[in-house]
Amino acid sequence: MRSILICALALFLATPSLAQQAEAPAPWVAEPIRPSAETVERILSAAPEGTRYGLVVQNKEGSEILAIAPDERFIPASNTKIYTTLAAYRQLAALQEAAEGTGVRIEPAPDSMVDVVLEGRGEATVSSARDCQSQCLATLADVVASRTRRVRNVVGDASWYPDERWSAGMSWNNIPFRYGTATSALVVDDNEFVVSVAPGRIGQPGTTESDGYYQIENLTHTVAGGANALDLRRLPGSDRLVVDGTIGADAEIAVFRLGLDDPAHRAAWRLARLLEERGVIVSGEVTSRYRPLLPSDDPKYRAGAPAARMPKEDMLAQLPPEPLVADIETINKQSQNLHAELMLRRAGKLNGSGSVADGQRALEDLLDAAALPRDGFVLADGSGMSSYNRLNPRVTARLLAWAARQEWGAAWRASLPVGGVDGTLARRFAETPLDGRIFAKTGSLNASRALSGYMIAASGEELVFSAFANDIPPGGEGAALAALDAALVAIAAGN
Repeated sequence: MRSILICALALFLATPSLAQQAEAPAPWVAEPIRPSAETVERILSAAPEGTRYGLVVQNKEGSEILAIAPDERFIPASNTKIYTTLAAYRQLAALQEAAEGTGVRIEPAPDSMVDVVLEGRGEATVSSARDCQSQCLATLADVVASRTRRVRNVVGDASWYPDERWSAGMSWNNIPFRYGTATSALVVDDNEFVVSVAPGRIGQPGTTESDGYYQIENLTHTVAGGANALDLRRLPGSDRLVVDGTIGADAEIAVFRLGLDDPAHRAAWRLARLLEERGVIVSGEVTSRYRPLLPSDDPKYRAGAPAARMPKEDMLAQLPPEPLVADIETINKQSQNLHAELMLRRAGKLNGSGSVADGQRALEDLLDAAALPRDGFVLADGSGMSSYNRLNPRVTARLLAWAARQEWGAAWRASLPVGGVDGTLARRFAETPLDGRIFAKTGSLNASRALSGYMIAASGEELVFSAFANDIPPGGEGAALAALDAALVAIAAGN
């Protein structure tokens, strides 16, 4: 990445001294020369033809330093998570107080039997892994096994939030994969299914391994060498997973994490397996419960009436909720989509039912608190996977500047990836003057890329920026991103 940045700067910077500053390692050279919008646009023109950029840079007090298409709307991809996590941080104490963990209860069933109900209340971190250390599903299985040795049905209950497993604008082809897995109030193992593929003998199929939840059709074959060309396919709503392509005889085992359509059923299925391992006989079925979305789940239609809420059932045992600060760091550092969607629903449940519409109202309240207009803001989800989302860089930069002035602003900023250091920026800006000096949320979706946050300029001043690239031609994403990064290095060098 460093060589790409330097080439772009050398080709497009009109002022030699500015190019020297941009290429020089930190600390920066003295007397920075601020680049004009025209200079920055020349750097951005290294992107493939047709790429559309929006960029705003300002100081933390809100004074703009540079603006390119500042009020145009762009698909923000995972920059949406900035809004979601800021809305959460703004009400962090109330959200933490309201947080509840996943629990289990026993309900009477016919013929003197009992059903085991696993109920989720929005906790994102429950694990069924054998090496689990906290938030362990096994803890709940132990409690059930200590009370009964025979159960009828095992039920996954996700009715804490209304059933909106995917927000409007989610592309159907993303649904089978981990980044498009369904959202529900009941989450186990990040609502993911793991399958591995190992090489066999040359000319023979590879070997697939999983826990058996999906039916796997193995169409792979093993070839000489160490290269893989594997393809995994599953239609939404289907439990048939096709594993196709080639795996090298010398290749390491390939591991894939895939999405779920019915996470409450999957969670109950995992609990049933854990109960059976403990000697509990499960004689009935594994089932799931969801609550249908109602008109009263939308604040526009409630007209002051109370939101629809499910009654709280007493739990036999309940796991403690995770600190939300840690979950916000996971959302921003790792760009974790499912956790972001759950955070939007958490925010929406403070004054509503936990619907997407209630979450959208929480985002609107955030903009109102920051005294920002809503006309540069349309968000259909909490993660950025929706193609309906639109933001403009000016409102986003101003929101970031507002956040920096809040008493919790520094703590929220610490949740962002750091250039060249960690998260989704670990490999970007390394060995450039912004290595360890840029703190920003990335975004990537189809033909869109985004980066917004804070960076330390040559003068030592912390700048706020928001940058979007849309309409990137196929195959041009790398060049578009390199041009954007080069522009930010030049701006930091010149301020």
